[in-house]
Amino acid sequence: MALDDILKQVPIDDVAAKLGVSHDEARAAVEQGGAVLLSGLAKNASTSEGSSAIENALKRHQGSGSAKKVDDIDQKDGGKIVSHILGADETKVTKKLNESKETAGIDFGKLLPILAPIVMGLIANATKSKDTSSSGQQSGGGGLGDVIGGLLGGGDSKSGGGGIGDLLGGVLGGLFGKK
Repeated sequence: MALDDILKQVPIDDVAAKLGVSHDEARAAVEQGGAVLLSGLAKNASTSEGSSAIENALKRHQGSGSAKKVDDIDQKDGGKIVSHILGADETKVTKKLNESKETAGIDFGKLLPILAPIVMGLIANATKSKDTSSSGQQSGGGGLGDVIGGLLGGGDSKSGGGGIGDLLGGVLGGLFGKK
């Protein structure tokens, strides 16, 4: 699973219309927003408490993922997901994204709640398929970390470039405690 998997599930044209931007601008914003959410999930999954909370949240999102229209997405739930993922850094991260030259004119305060349920649904479905071979529930097991890591490192994208990790480095800098 890689960034392209997220992009295939997001109604880019509907997002573009909702935000009043072009398809290409919406796609770039979805890439950045998806990367931010995945990075936040990876940070949270690095602790046993965070991993357990993510696993519980993922159970509620199994079977979800793609949507044909933005209005089909529970954006209120998406806002809660964003708050849980980014925590105290939510305002700072959203502001930093809104100031990005690469996605000028995008309101990430509106976009992230659209993306969050889709990302959670994809991870839930991917971890469920990885867990089908194991009989016991393992908190903090490799499944969740592998899926998130695969998305973050998924540089097999045909769009070229160095993958989400490079994108994140340019946009977020030290927001998640990395220098």
